[in-house]
Amino acid sequence: MSLDAHIEALKEKHTALESQLHEEHSRPHPDESLISGLKKQKLKIKDELEELHPA
Repeated sequence: MSLDAHIEALKEKHTALESQLHEEHSRPHPDESLISGLKKQKLKIKDELEELHPA
């Protein structure tokens, strides 16, 4: 997998996690442990993206 493809895959996963977070927050009784896990995954991806493609 090329670097560009890897970066794009990470961005797509980050977006999917954001959607899951939004969906969970819109529920009447959001699962806080799930939200915490999703946020940790998003942060890990964000950190990896910054390492691969610094601004």
